[in-house]
Amino acid sequence: VIMSNVHKAQLERRIAGSTNRWRFPKQPFSGDLLSLSQKCKALSVDFEEALRNPDRLCISQIQKLFCGNLKDEDIQSGEADVILECLGFKWELHQPQLFQSQTLAKLYLEALAQGSTSPLRELEKLLQAQSPKKTKERPPVKKMTISLKINDPLVTEVPFATALKSLYMSEVEILLDNVLGVLASAHILQFNGLFQRCLDVMMAGLTPTTIRKFYEAGCKYKEEQLTTACEKWLEMNLVPLLGTHVHLCRVPQDLLHKVLKSPRLFTFSEFRLLKTILFWVFLQLNHKIMAIPTYETMLTFFKSFPKNRCFLDRDIGQRLRPLFLSLRLHNITKGKDLEELQDLNFFPESWLHRVAANHYHAMENGGDMAHLKDLNTQAVRFGLLFNQEYTTYSKLIAVYGFFFEIKGLKHDTASYSFYMQRIRHTDLESPSVVYKHKPVSLRAVRLVKYEIRARTLVDSKWQEFRTDEVLQKFELAKPSCKSRILKIQTVGSPIYATFAFIFPPS
Repeated sequence: VIMSNVHKAQLERRIAGSTNRWRFPKQPFSGDLLSLSQKCKALSVDFEEALRNPDRLCISQIQKLFCGNLKDEDIQSGEADVILECLGFKWELHQPQLFQSQTLAKLYLEALAQGSTSPLRELEKLLQAQSPKKTKERPPVKKMTISLKINDPLVTEVPFATALKSLYMSEVEILLDNVLGVLASAHILQFNGLFQRCLDVMMAGLTPTTIRKFYEAGCKYKEEQLTTACEKWLEMNLVPLLGTHVHLCRVPQDLLHKVLKSPRLFTFSEFRLLKTILFWVFLQLNHKIMAIPTYETMLTFFKSFPKNRCFLDRDIGQRLRPLFLSLRLHNITKGKDLEELQDLNFFPESWLHRVAANHYHAMENGGDMAHLKDLNTQAVRFGLLFNQEYTTYSKLIAVYGFFFEIKGLKHDTASYSFYMQRIRHTDLESPSVVYKHKPVSLRAVRLVKYEIRARTLVDSKWQEFRTDEVLQKFELAKPSCKSRILKIQTVGSPIYATFAFIFPPS
């Protein structure tokens, strides 16, 4: 028995280095320093590093050598020396190019080792052929056939061909329709440069139709830069773009929840944000809808549920509660909007009673919002979407009897300013339209804690601008009726400007 074990061990021995020295392959390092030194010399590897990490000795270093000598103009036109069998096809490749892919490099080296009694000698020949001094008289390289099995349904013939083409050309066009397949191919091939190019294309190509797939790809491959780009894009476009788009239904609930909790979320008003989320719920429950319905249709649908329980108390609504707990219902102040919420039978009565109680206490105390403290998570929000063609754009807002104008001005092709100012109710152009059935406060001074933010997209990157958090008394006489001005320089369009404020006790 002892003799058979020794014999078995001897059969597993292999040559390491250019001399007849031996080591056992199942051990990371056999203790034969001379053979390891020779191997490191052949591969131009640091000997000390090899002693610490013998298992990582080969592929990355050879890859570095090949890719370092490879230039864009070195496109192979001769006969292929590697055949890749994959997806039912045979792809002809050239050995120097395939070393950009860690997966193909590993398959090639494994095939090289299996087909030779002296794999390291073959490897030395391979490396010598790549020496810059011998490019004109490279010896013929042994032809190899390698096989790669792929089970990812995203990887089909066209995107995989694009990935292989990128081994030869650095500027291969990556179409938005195929980018997910190319990304999956680059991941399988471990082709890092191509993988990053795909991420760049995806981050620049976020639309209502792509947001879901791209976000899921970011989660699948744990690419935080892609998932963050999806979150930032949705923070700005959830209400103004997806709020009227049937592809709103494609937004995953976990992504929607993150965006609703973000202090950077853009919305024209709190009620517009609520309507958008109600539409999202409607579309989740009506999969066959091909176009976003009218607001009245959506209201009718929710009112059709039995009145014995509100929607969020039903089994179907329980999983959606975190979304609506992230909304700032306390900042919906219009009586008409609050009546709609009451009639909708969507929210628990306790939620609506709390909102009504907050409004009552605020009105009783001259508009003071004693229940609100933090601008990031509780402030009333109003937004302006300022497009390139605008020179001036403003909107009138009314909260607890106080009237403000939020305004954006364009000074030249790249210079803008945003501010808010208090308006006397008697100075309104159509006062009856603005404050009919609304309270009017006669307080001469209104203490406001506020912040003005603006964001815009330039070359696939978000530019962000903001004022400090400001505490200011707004009087009715100029200049104290005007807020601090947010001045920005940008070529981006549109500009998403958000005015967030609280009326603290005064």
